[in-house]
Amino acid sequence: MNTLTESLALALEMIRSADPALGQIVALSLRVSISACLIGAVFGLLLGAWLAVARFPGHGLLVGLLNTLLALPSVVVGLLVYLLLSRSGPLGSWGLLFTPAAMIVAQSILVVPLIAALARRLVLDGLNDGGDQLHSLGAGPLTSALLLLAHARLGVLTVLLTAFGRALAEVGAVMMVGGNINGLTRVMTTAIALETSKGDLPLALALGIVLLTVVAALNLLIGLLHRQSGTPGAVWA
Repeated sequence: MNTLTESLALALEMIRSADPALGQIVALSLRVSISACLIGAVFGLLLGAWLAVARFPGHGLLVGLLNTLLALPSVVVGLLVYLLLSRSGPLGSWGLLFTPAAMIVAQSILVVPLIAALARRLVLDGLNDGGDQLHSLGAGPLTSALLLLAHARLGVLTVLLTAFGRALAEVGAVMMVGGNINGLTRVMTTAIALETSKGDLPLALALGIVLLTVVAALNLLIGLLHRQSGTPGAVWA
């Protein structure tokens, strides 16, 4: 009990004093996850909008595959990205393995299915409410879908915040493709795992507190956005 109390006190002191090592890890974590979400948003929103309005043989199968990828294990993504970026892989000449860029690629792949699935649901809900009006104005299917996403700004922001939380809390893929290198690719989740195994509980606790604080802030913001939009939980329907 004394060890836990002392470690917690040291962790809070590290946060209060803005410990440089702690700050570096937190900054890299935020940079990687924000970059991954921005990249994932471009592909995920377009994919979700297209799937909401497209009709072709195999459409249901593709939607089912997308929903399946929501549960895609992060270690599988890490393995695939590792094979692509390793020296013997097709993209090995790029030299991205064990760099923040590789971590961004892995996290982007993880969040694209989540963003696409939730964006598709937003568009379908919007089409039920105002799709006929857009069609009467001459908007094509994909244009209508994109306009509905632009109109549902709060819903889209909620989707992106959810994806950011997913990326920020990820550990398996980023450890595999980033290597958890001190000062280069060490982020909050991988640092917590490493420092705990080394017995450096103060740093692990400090990072855990920061990570929980960020996730709690995201959940609070998502809740506020739901209340402001007047449709709590609509994104998850």
